[in-house]
Amino acid sequence: MAEGGKSPWLVRARLLGVVPDDSSSDITVIGGKAEVDDSVTVDLDITYFITQNFAAELTLAVAKNDVSAVKTSVGDLDLGHVYLLPPTLTAQYHFLPDGKFRPYVGAGINYTVFFSADAGDANDIDYDNAFGYALQAGFDIGLDENWALNFDVKKLWLNTDVSVHALGTVVTTDVDIDPWLFGMGIAYRF
Repeated sequence: MAEGGKSPWLVRARLLGVVPDDSSSDITVIGGKAEVDDSVTVDLDITYFITQNFAAELTLAVAKNDVSAVKTSVGDLDLGHVYLLPPTLTAQYHFLPDGKFRPYVGAGINYTVFFSADAGDANDIDYDNAFGYALQAGFDIGLDENWALNFDVKKLWLNTDVSVHALGTVVTTDVDIDPWLFGMGIAYRF
């Protein structure tokens, strides 16, 4: 048991808006830039309180994002979609753990796995899995002893190399996805 007789375990379920702050190097051969669209998904996090104020959080989610190549020498191209699994581990500091309003901040690492890519107008597309950094801020609003509403914002710095097989050649680009993650949901402290 954590201090004050509370369990050290907290779980949250959130509706999550994924808003890439994307940029890319010029796509080789055809020029242009890669763009990643916004998406909405759900996430689940598991938090363990090491002390009353310090905790570790593991966030799990799967997001589907549409990708395109714009302003290329052959026009805009639909590069299909890709699923991202970006588990993120953060160390958190909780400012008012016993209050009704419980703000927190965190920093940590992320490892994003790209899978089930659909190539769209291309023959094939490959994304390199990648490590990144994460910052977060959020707060819980206590509803009773165990339940709370949660609002959370994370910023991930995420870069991947993308290879597109199309038009009889392979074109590559380096893409900074750097998404903002806006979450709203419920929390339960055991």
